[in-house]
Amino acid sequence: MAIDIAKSLIELEKLGVDMQGKDFLLTWEKTDKELKAVFLIAELLKELHAQNISLDMFKTGLAVSNFRDNSTRTRFSFASACNLLGLAVQDLDEGKSQIAHGETVRETANMISFLTEAIGIRDDMFIGKGHTYMQEVAEALDDGFKNGVLNQRPAVVNLQCDLDHPTQSMSDMLFIKNHFGGFENLKGKKIAMTWAYSPSYGKPLSVPQGVICLMTRYGMNVELAHPEGYDLLPETIEVAKKNAAASGGSFKVSNSMDSAFKDADIVYPKSWAPYKVMERRTALLEKNDHPGLKELEKECLAQNAKHTDWECAANNMKLTKGGEGLYLHCLPADITDVSCKQGEVSAKVFEKYRIGTYKEAGYKPFIIAAMMTACTKKNPAKVIEALYKAGQKRVL
Repeated sequence: MAIDIAKSLIELEKLGVDMQGKDFLLTWEKTDKELKAVFLIAELLKELHAQNISLDMFKTGLAVSNFRDNSTRTRFSFASACNLLGLAVQDLDEGKSQIAHGETVRETANMISFLTEAIGIRDDMFIGKGHTYMQEVAEALDDGFKNGVLNQRPAVVNLQCDLDHPTQSMSDMLFIKNHFGGFENLKGKKIAMTWAYSPSYGKPLSVPQGVICLMTRYGMNVELAHPEGYDLLPETIEVAKKNAAASGGSFKVSNSMDSAFKDADIVYPKSWAPYKVMERRTALLEKNDHPGLKELEKECLAQNAKHTDWECAANNMKLTKGGEGLYLHCLPADITDVSCKQGEVSAKVFEKYRIGTYKEAGYKPFIIAAMMTACTKKNPAKVIEALYKAGQKRVL
């Protein structure tokens, strides 16, 4: 969906948002205007890239990626976003750094940041740890910049933590916004964020938590559904309730996939581990209790196996609005008879919506680039306008 570049630049300028020197950690920490600014920047960057215009706003500089968990889409999206803006990417491999020898977070954060403009961190597997770690890095950068150690204060971007996955939920939102023709058309739309069966355990909670906390800000009717015991972190449930009340939308929790899918405009069936399980897993990991981890995995897989009927199949999709609800997934999906024997979604349903999920994922590099732009540039509208007017071709 092409946008009016001139109009979008004016709209961005009028917002008057200044996020320079800030980080992007949790969507619910950001104001409505700040979120809107990031969305506008992302769409401007995406459109200018489609028009083959160079967006090289950094002539030099480094972006550091610190992935403490495996990743494909987010890792490559971060690298693509940095390259788009003119930054070189350096992975921080903790096993090959002095971190393995006991270097403190405060010291590491400063040592990697002398010529760094942004730091992307993924730390999603440890309940109570990931977001806290990102805050510690941010505080160390504040200290280094304040005391003249760093010439610039790098922006920290949350590439997924234990609480939120903002680059994912905001990519989802831009896809939804364009599918329905604008943010103004989302009020009253129903989205079902449901648990789905997976033959694996330990999947993070941050995707469903990010979705319920963001979509409730836009007047949508959000229903979270999962089997009993598969609860999300209570604090994120409270955020979703508060957002729904403020936006005029609604938020409901049920234990029925059918209830959630009924008349839903959008469905998002995705597996996750109960937060109590993740708390136990975190404690075992901290103690390097490998036998305990094996036992926990066995227990959880047995529990998951009781809910193989939580699969997004054709009969479920018939319950959605007009039988044509929009299917979303952060990918990779566990596809029945394709990637596993039994999974989150049937092969028939996934194939129908496959290209859509790819397009959904395609917003992520631009969302990440927008977060970095917003948090490093005092007036992003002027920076992007200058690049647009220069019209330098990305590919000759």
